[in-house]
Amino acid sequence: MLSEDERAVRDLVRDFVDEDVLPIIEECAYEGRFPKELIPKMAAMNLFGSTISAYGLPGLNNVAYGLITQELERGDSGLRSFVSVMSSLVMYPIYTYGSKEQKDRWIPALAKGESIGCFGLTEPDFGSNPGGMRTVAKKDGADWILNGAKAWITNGSIADVAVVWAKVGDLNGPVRGFLVERGMRGFSAPEHRMKMSLRASVTSQLVFEDVRVPAANVLPGVEGLKGPLSCLTQARYGISWGALGSAMATYTCALDYAKSRKQFKDRPIASHQMVQEKFAFMITEITKGQLLALRLGRMKDKGQMRPEHVSMAKRNNVWVARECAKLAREILGANGIVGEYPVFRHLANIESVFTYEGTHDIHTLVLGQAVTGIPSYNPPME
Repeated sequence: MLSEDERAVRDLVRDFVDEDVLPIIEECAYEGRFPKELIPKMAAMNLFGSTISAYGLPGLNNVAYGLITQELERGDSGLRSFVSVMSSLVMYPIYTYGSKEQKDRWIPALAKGESIGCFGLTEPDFGSNPGGMRTVAKKDGADWILNGAKAWITNGSIADVAVVWAKVGDLNGPVRGFLVERGMRGFSAPEHRMKMSLRASVTSQLVFEDVRVPAANVLPGVEGLKGPLSCLTQARYGISWGALGSAMATYTCALDYAKSRKQFKDRPIASHQMVQEKFAFMITEITKGQLLALRLGRMKDKGQMRPEHVSMAKRNNVWVARECAKLAREILGANGIVGEYPVFRHLANIESVFTYEGTHDIHTLVLGQAVTGIPSYNPPME
């Protein structure tokens, strides 16, 4: 069901994960270190902004991009998060809503991995309700003065540019996008410490204390929440594929283990009915999830995809990955908690993916509104 080009992209990233990611990722996660040394290799494969056709980028279709995220998350959710942020949450809004000068400056540098970006929407007190944000930008001559804070920001403390969403004027003003650069006075990005999930990923706060942002750093092409929400739709699409990569990793690990682990008259545990029932569930749900993601990608390429379609895929496929990780952990027994196997790392990672980019429950409400026509949010979201 995949084209030759799509398979080639998948296989390229699959080999990269096997050869460069898997040998180091357990140690990175244990140490709480993001593998920066992989950035040049990913840039050389055009993994950043791969669906963009300008600036020398390959202009891949959305199925190929989905396969990229699937294979990356088979390695680690944090690595896929890095590419998702760079592509969907930084390069996408700059390319879609930015000025020519902004695009010329940032897209090539981000594509080459020479600059790193992050996306600032979630705040310490506002996640599922982004419209409640308290970060505000006020006009001061030709510039803007930015105050507020963002939380749970992937790449925050290593980013050269942050795409920050803030209300303009006051808390009742419209939302605009600002390109906040490393080194601007009053801008800091302290890391979130003591994470038990996504340990091979950088997660930070963004703090703005009277940060002066030039007018040239405002995204001119969008106003309102549709700006950041359109970026989230792009990112959630990639996650709907990526989560299946995590499921593939835990399924494969558990299957290999069950075939080789012998108990009771020297029989492999894979021969037991209760274990086989787990594998039947896992392979069925992964296959269904891949068909859902593939259909979504084909619709996206035709311009037919809607946000509620993405909610369905993100909600379902991350749940599938979560269930597969739990079942794999059961199959491995005590070995399911050690770093010799990838299962517990994926189990911990998917807990974050289950929450970020729209929680499972929020996507449930999105689908509920789509099929009934009645919003159940209290108060209803715009």
